[in-house]
Amino acid sequence: MSNPLLDFSDLPLFDRIKPEHVAPAMDELLAQSEAALEAVAQPGFPATWKDLAGTLDVATEKLGRAWGAVSHLNSVADTPELRAAYNAALPRVTEFWTRLGSDERLYAKYKAIDPATLNPEQRRARENAIRNFVLGGAELTGAAKERFAKIQERQAELSQKFSENALDATDAFAYYARQDELAGVPEDVVQAARAAAQADGKEGYKLTLKMPSYLPVMQFAHSSALREQLYRAYVTRASDQAPQEFRKFDNSELVREILALRQEEARLLGYRNFGEVSVVPKMADSPQQVIDFLRDLARRARPYAEKDVADMRAFAAEKLGIADPQPWDWSYIGEKLKEERYAFSEQEVKPYFTAPKVLGGLFKIVETLFEVAIRRDQAPVWVPGVEFYRIERNGRLVGQFYLDPAARSGKRGGAWMDDVRARWLRPDNGQLQTPVAHLVCNFADGVEGKPPLLTHDDVTTLFHEFGHGLHHMLTQVNERDVSGISGVEWDAVELPSQFMENFCWEWSVLRHMTAHVDTGEPLPRELFDKMLAARNFQSGLQTLRQIEFALFDMLLHTEHEPAQDFMPLLKRVRDEVAVIQPPAFSRTAHTFSHIFAGGYAAGYYSYKWAEVLSADAYAAFEETADPEGSPSVETGRKYREAILEAGGSRPAMESFKAFRGREPKLDALLRHQGMA
Repeated sequence: MSNPLLDFSDLPLFDRIKPEHVAPAMDELLAQSEAALEAVAQPGFPATWKDLAGTLDVATEKLGRAWGAVSHLNSVADTPELRAAYNAALPRVTEFWTRLGSDERLYAKYKAIDPATLNPEQRRARENAIRNFVLGGAELTGAAKERFAKIQERQAELSQKFSENALDATDAFAYYARQDELAGVPEDVVQAARAAAQADGKEGYKLTLKMPSYLPVMQFAHSSALREQLYRAYVTRASDQAPQEFRKFDNSELVREILALRQEEARLLGYRNFGEVSVVPKMADSPQQVIDFLRDLARRARPYAEKDVADMRAFAAEKLGIADPQPWDWSYIGEKLKEERYAFSEQEVKPYFTAPKVLGGLFKIVETLFEVAIRRDQAPVWVPGVEFYRIERNGRLVGQFYLDPAARSGKRGGAWMDDVRARWLRPDNGQLQTPVAHLVCNFADGVEGKPPLLTHDDVTTLFHEFGHGLHHMLTQVNERDVSGISGVEWDAVELPSQFMENFCWEWSVLRHMTAHVDTGEPLPRELFDKMLAARNFQSGLQTLRQIEFALFDMLLHTEHEPAQDFMPLLKRVRDEVAVIQPPAFSRTAHTFSHIFAGGYAAGYYSYKWAEVLSADAYAAFEETADPEGSPSVETGRKYREAILEAGGSRPAMESFKAFRGREPKLDALLRHQGMA
């Protein structure tokens, strides 16, 4: 057992996996999966759930877990050697999954299973499987089927390249600033920039396009010239507008080809466009319903957004001497206006949110509401600083998770939850396999021996990803394909994550998770009240920004001609939705990894759609909180049982109605965002 990728006895051996292990492991696991597929596809093989799962699912689950470990390392600890090994194996892995998903013999077996022999979880999993076979091309034949497989393979290659370009373009930029240029920038950010420059053997202060460095400069640096320099670099990443030496990372052609392939895939499947394919497994009925939903929300948010901009223009002219704000000025103006209006700055709050204390507060609310215990645990990890935990109920293991909080080179940006393995009553040995998750963020590291400090936004991000993790880990479903987040409609999958964000605004929760980095004092109530007053500051603008992305995504996949330049469509969407027009050189689409490399194609609207569900679900907690504002454990139990534990074992609307007793309403969302 010298290859760690072939050891499934317990958790992945992340500390031992090397690039040279990838090819031999994939050789072996693909061969085993291939053999299992051939075995179950034989005419004499019984068309029963148990037999199919015991042979095929057992083999493919190992392949999925090993490839998941490789993909994970490729996202969080990228090296040239690992990237090469990953890219060499990617076409073979994609080809196998595509072929499996379109195998008409296997499709026939699933159709032949008698639903009366299945429990409700298995029935749901079988319905999903049959639908996925159709979307996977199982009903295609001959040349069309071959072409469909080629499209999947090429799309996987292009998405991976898009992701690499976005990462490399972000990592490639560095500016070594002078001390005088950093006037206004928070001290911890300045210290981190100094340490980064010293680590490179350079003078000055190293600024990068990673969020913990970029965002504070945009919000706080007094130097408009410095903000402009970083802004231009940021919004032109991976595009034709980047400086000449970075144009090798240009994603323009990749986007065109990805869109063309998606349209071709849709037509092969008998749909007019990829938007129609995308909504088939979702809650939304049609692309048009989504477009109408987004436009309706935009209409409601617009007056608030227009007022946000008018306020900023007046403030900039009057207080900051900025008569004609430029695109790189808006974050700075917004931050200064917020400080003036609420006598409160993000930087004032940050020293109270030390990472260990925030984590303790997050665990406390989860333990209280969902009746579990969270404990430190042991597992091999990929870099020092990654933590591992277990979740128990009544002394029994429910699930485990890795937490990788820090931003670093070779780690892709953003934050995400991914599954390591799913809860599954295994058909091969009758054992219950418990779920394991990855929770990944990109926060600034601690400096000079102090713990890392989080912004309130960082805290919200951590709660968001933990919500996804709870959905995956607290499931009580025993059927792998519908346990946890598996089988949940994509536009409902953000409900538990966005739901958790609400607790970051509750005093009863927050007061337990703050301690000043120097004094240990908790966050003063007075400061919290200012934060709360500022909560919906510019929520109109933020809503329109999300709608701009979502509407562009859906129109791109429904009415755009892939051969044409997509920038005019983006301009049209901005003309319709945005109240601040970005400059002509801005190329945000070129790093829009959610839709070009992250599974959200024609599905970015899911964030807004699920916000309606999560706001309404959270309203149930507001209605049942005690006089101190502490959430009700009974409501927590009801939510856990109806939504988290049910996973994908029934339609999301059924789970929602089981919790709320009715369908969701838009009111709670508008109220939460100060737009009621």
